[in-house]
Amino acid sequence: MTPGLRTIIYPVTNLAQATTLYATLLGGAPIMDEAYYVGFRVGDQDIGLDPHGHSQGMTRPVGYWHVDDIDESLRLLLDAGAEVHQARRDVGAGKLIASVKDADGNIIGRQHHRTYPGAVIVRCHAGAAPWLGNGAAPA
Repeated sequence: MTPGLRTIIYPVTNLAQATTLYATLLGGAPIMDEAYYVGFRVGDQDIGLDPHGHSQGMTRPVGYWHVDDIDESLRLLLDAGAEVHQARRDVGAGKLIASVKDADGNIIGRQHHRTYPGAVIVRCHAGAAPWLGNGAAPA
């Protein structure tokens, strides 16, 4: 049910400044650079910068565990005592995210890709058509 923690999203207030800092930290340019989100990939790890994160209740980075069934995963966590932090929502390209809080206020993110479980939508450069980061580049 839980393939792994593969995405960490950081809420940022100055996207340009944060992009420069994380490009330096991670040693490369972002794979997605849009006004609403900047994403980096390091190995199998996705690092995202969300300029709207603070307005959506993010106060610190959130790790998103990739799951095969987001609804079942959320149900199990809620049954185990978690509280809804962010209800399930589609953030585009078939990617669903949601988060819960544990009893200590820690945020636990869940992510599922409806088109191809475990895949990550990638843009090679700004303006490029998205493709599934499943090892096969678009023709």
